[in-house]
Amino acid sequence: MSETSNQGKTIGIIAYLTLIGWIIALVMNSNEKSDLASFHIRQMLGILLLSFALYILNVFQAFTIGSGILSWIIQIAIFVIWLLGFIGAIQGEKKPIPVLGEQFQQWFKGIK
Repeated sequence: MSETSNQGKTIGIIAYLTLIGWIIALVMNSNEKSDLASFHIRQMLGILLLSFALYILNVFQAFTIGSGILSWIIQIAIFVIWLLGFIGAIQGEKKPIPVLGEQFQQWFKGIK
């Protein structure tokens, strides 16, 4: 494996380590572009935005319905999606997350 692909893999892994990790990965990738790193940066941006939207929905439903079960399901789903993306980054694969992964690549194609 070449150093460039190792660099892209490292940046991809860093992207999944919280919002700060995503920002660091974005800055690191701006110096020397990597397709693999850009792929995972776009995936994580989508996961971050999805989790924020689901958090807002979760807060809204907590006040209206008051059920904690839906909250747990949402949290577990976000964790599983994040874990799938993180494993893909560790393996050095461009494997989109289920359901929305391809859309994240299209929506955020400006991030290179």
